[in-house]
Amino acid sequence: MKVSFVLNGEKRSVEVKPNEVLLHVLRDKLGVKSPKCGCERGDCGTCTILIDNKSVKSCLVLCAEVEGQQLTTLEGLMQNDLTPLQHAFIDSNTFQCGFCAPGMVVAATELLKEIPDPNIEQIKHALAGNLCRCTGYTPIIEAICKLKKPYK
Repeated sequence: MKVSFVLNGEKRSVEVKPNEVLLHVLRDKLGVKSPKCGCERGDCGTCTILIDNKSVKSCLVLCAEVEGQQLTTLEGLMQNDLTPLQHAFIDSNTFQCGFCAPGMVVAATELLKEIPDPNIEQIKHALAGNLCRCTGYTPIIEAICKLKKPYK
């Protein structure tokens, strides 16, 4: 079956089997590498993307379900340069291995668009579905706290 959607601002169509998972279509058929393949059960958050501006674990979505929707990955957030959030993460030396980085950035981007000046509890809630084995989350939360209303 053919599925059409907007991926990072570009109209795309792809032939898929009814049981193909979006994560694998993005990575293997469309060459989008920021969503990582971690647990494939929705537990780790490394495959998080935005679908119609809501963060979703792409390993839990059949590609057929995204017909006509807007998909945004880390590549789509970046446009021509790093986002203010990514700069804050870098300035705070947030990541060690970086495997969780794309999912964390995507989840935090959704949060900052909805709540431009979140408190610590709101940040923790927004990141709850994303695992990081290296940092203990403290530098990630601190980097998000440094931003004041960067997304309008």
